[in-house]
Amino acid sequence: MITKFRLAFSPLLFFVLSTRSFAQVKWVNVDSLYAPLPASVQVFKTTDSLDGKPFIAYYVRARLKDMKLDFTVDTTLGRRLTPAKFYEKNNQPLLVVNGTFFSFATNQNLNVAIKEGKVVSHTVRNIRSKTDTALFIDQPILRGALGITKKRDADIAWVRSDSSKKYAYAKQSLEKEFYPLVVMDGDQERVKIENEKSAGRFNADTSFRKWRMQTAIGGGPVLIQLGEINITNEQEMMFTGKAINDKHPRTCMGYTVTGDLIIMVIQGRFPGIAEGATLGQESKLMKDLYCVEALNLDGGGSSCMLINGKETIKPSDKEGQRPVPAVFIIANK
Repeated sequence: MITKFRLAFSPLLFFVLSTRSFAQVKWVNVDSLYAPLPASVQVFKTTDSLDGKPFIAYYVRARLKDMKLDFTVDTTLGRRLTPAKFYEKNNQPLLVVNGTFFSFATNQNLNVAIKEGKVVSHTVRNIRSKTDTALFIDQPILRGALGITKKRDADIAWVRSDSSKKYAYAKQSLEKEFYPLVVMDGDQERVKIENEKSAGRFNADTSFRKWRMQTAIGGGPVLIQLGEINITNEQEMMFTGKAINDKHPRTCMGYTVTGDLIIMVIQGRFPGIAEGATLGQESKLMKDLYCVEALNLDGGGSSCMLINGKETIKPSDKEGQRPVPAVFIIANK
């Protein structure tokens, strides 16, 4: 959380963290492949095996306090663009990476996004259970998001937002049980029981606060809190049950105690070449990079990161880059 992890930046510590061979994989600096880059931004690649399986991933380390960098998002309305199109639309920024989950049917973002202090996308409100098709969740559900304040402090929190409120609201921990309002199709007695059981507990939780971020991108689930792996897939109703162990291409973001933003993309769905990662493996990779908080973003065929317009991982869709409705951007001012 913001107030607990402020620390003056140490160039020596940055060098040590950047060049260390971590427990799972060894990262190699590939700045020269994506030049020109400012001194505050570095690019790393690994082709080490991950738990004995073929693996390819990249990560970018960017210094949040570098005032020559602009951290922002861009969204579309009712349509989707490839990261390459977002790159062109935003005057060829330094970095473009996919962000929010979305609906293929409507092209709608399903997570919060904040640009220049304004909420430009909201958390999905209604969700149908995959295991019980008669069950709907009919209140803004909690989903993880990464935000950056005007002072360039980063935060990952569980966020809810809707168009009826000016601000997004967030909580910094899930120490209290969270039971959203449940609405059922059909069995009216079951509707009554489920609503009475859940709505009261939800309404009694008053730990939400206005989340005053200058920039934010949502996804889920949260992977790391307080420096420890804590995957909240069940609480966020994402990748529940055995799905937590599925391997896919991944996109994730986090930040370190030294004030660095870490953005990682993992190639996947290429058997024998790059098989992706589970949420647990992804979390371990981010922890090995000393992230004190980290968040999973949309993955699968959406995973794509461009640096100076050049692709890092190869997208898994046979068509190439998948059009998405929102991206996170780092630009030179």
